[in-house]
Amino acid sequence: MVGVLIRMRLLLSKRALRNGWQGVTFVLGIVVGLVFALITAALIGFSVRDGDVSRAITIAATVYGVWTLGWLCGPVLIGSSDETVQPEHLRLLPLSNRQLATGLLAASFAGAAPVVNLIAFGGLVVLAAQLSWAATLVAVVGVVLQLVFVVLLSRVMLAWVGAAMRSRRGKDIGVLLAGLLGLAYYPASWLLSHISALQDVPPAAATALRWLPFGWAPAAVEGAAQGNWLIALLGILGLAALSLGLWQAWSVLLARRLATPMNSTAGTSGAGLLSRVRQTGPTGAVAIKELHAWWRDSRRRATMVPILVVGVMMPVFPVFQGGSSGGVPFAGVTAALFAALAGANLYGYDGTAVWQTLVTPGAARADVRGRLLAMLVVIGVPTLLVTLILPGALGRWGMYPWVLSLHAAALGVGVCSALILSVIAPYPMPPRTGNPFSGSGNPGCAKALIQVAMVFGQMFALLPVLVILLVGHFAELKLVEWLALPVGIALGITAALLGARLAEQRLSTKGPELLEAVRAR
Repeated sequence: MVGVLIRMRLLLSKRALRNGWQGVTFVLGIVVGLVFALITAALIGFSVRDGDVSRAITIAATVYGVWTLGWLCGPVLIGSSDETVQPEHLRLLPLSNRQLATGLLAASFAGAAPVVNLIAFGGLVVLAAQLSWAATLVAVVGVVLQLVFVVLLSRVMLAWVGAAMRSRRGKDIGVLLAGLLGLAYYPASWLLSHISALQDVPPAAATALRWLPFGWAPAAVEGAAQGNWLIALLGILGLAALSLGLWQAWSVLLARRLATPMNSTAGTSGAGLLSRVRQTGPTGAVAIKELHAWWRDSRRRATMVPILVVGVMMPVFPVFQGGSSGGVPFAGVTAALFAALAGANLYGYDGTAVWQTLVTPGAARADVRGRLLAMLVVIGVPTLLVTLILPGALGRWGMYPWVLSLHAAALGVGVCSALILSVIAPYPMPPRTGNPFSGSGNPGCAKALIQVAMVFGQMFALLPVLVILLVGHFAELKLVEWLALPVGIALGITAALLGARLAEQRLSTKGPELLEAVRAR
C-alpha cells in the first residue's frame, strides 16, 4: 500500500507540472527552495572557524530551528498545506488508521519540499565529515530523523488546529492557534538575521538551543565528535521517540478527521445574532449570507485570521527586537491592508454556485455590494478597534489623526482590491476536506503576480492622505493633520464604491469566463 500511495503522489505531481501556470509556479517554487537549501547547507557545512566546533553546532541548531518554524508557519501564512493525496479519498479502503497514516507519511516524503529540506539539513553531514567518521555516521541518522520529525510535526499541528476549527466548541481557540502559529515567521526571521552574531551568543542560550528538539541532531553530532556517546545516543533516540509519538498522534487525529463529514463547515446551526438581523432587500441578504460564510467556513477563517494577526503584529514585533515602538499605533492600518488579501478570491469560495447569480437578472449589483458590506464588517470592526485602542493605551494621543485617516483609506482601498481581484483573477478552490489549511487553492503565477501588484497599488493609493499628514507634521499644524481624516474617509468610500462598480461590470459582462475560472479542475 505504501508503494501505491507513493506512485500516486508522483503521478499527481507529474500531472501538476503539465498544468500551465500551476506547473510554472511549482517549478519556480522548487528552484527557489533549492537555492535556499544550498545556502543553508553551505552555511552549516562550512561554519567551523579556527576549530570552534561549538559555534558551528550552535549555528546548525539555529538554522534547524528556522526550518522547523518554516514547516509550522508556512502552511498557515499561505493558507495551504500540501495534501496531494487526500485521506478522505481513501476512507473506504480496508486499512487501519495506522496503516493509512504510515502510507500517507511515506507519500508525503515523495514531494519536492522534503527533498529540498533534506538538502538543507545535509549540511550537518558536511560539517560532521570534518570532525570524525563517528560524527558523520551520527549526522546521517540525525538528518533523516530530523526530516521525519519536522514533517510529522507539521502534519500533527495542522491536523490539531484544523480539528479545532471544525468543531463548534473549539472554533475560537482554533482560530487563535492558527493566527499564533502564523506568527512563528517573526522569530524565524529574527533567528535568520542574527546568525552572524551567534559567535557571541551566551553559553546559556547555546545550551538552550541544543536542548530543544530541533537542536538534538546537531548536539548528537557534537557529542559523537567529542566521544560523549551518551549525548549522541540521547539525541538520536530522543528524535526517534518524539517522531514515533508524533506519528501516533497523527494517526489518532487522522481517524477523527475521517470520521467527520467532508462538507462540515463547523457552523453555528440554529439561532444566533446574525439570524436575528433583519435582511433588507437582496443586498442585505447577500451581506448576511457572506457574514455567515466568514464565521462558519473553516477555510475562510484559516485564510483570514493568520493574515489579520500577522498584519497586527507586523509593526509590533520590532519592539521585541529592541527597535522603536513608533510603528505600533499603525497595527490596525497594516492589518486592514493585508487582511483584504484574504478576500481576493470571493467567488472561488463559491465555486460553480456563482451561476445562480449570473442567471438571475439584476443580481450582480446586489451580490457585489452585499459582499462589500460583509468585508467591511469582517475586516473593519477588529482593525478599527485596534486603531482606536493602541494610540491611547500607549499615550500617543497625537497619533490619532494619522491612524484614523490612514485606517479609513486603507480599509476602503483594501476592500476595493479584494473585489476587483475576485473578478479579474479568480481561481478554483480544491474540494472541501477535513483540513481547512489544504483548501486555499493555487492562483497560478500570473494571478499571484497580479495580487502582488495590487498590494503595491494599495500602498500607492494612500499617498494623498500621507502627504497631508506630513505637511501638517512638518508645519506643526495639528488642524492640518486632522484634515487628513475626512480626506481618508472620502478616499476609502470612493475606492470601495469604485471597486464595487468595476466588479459589478466585470461580473455582468464576463460572468461565463468567471464561472469557467472557478470550476474545479
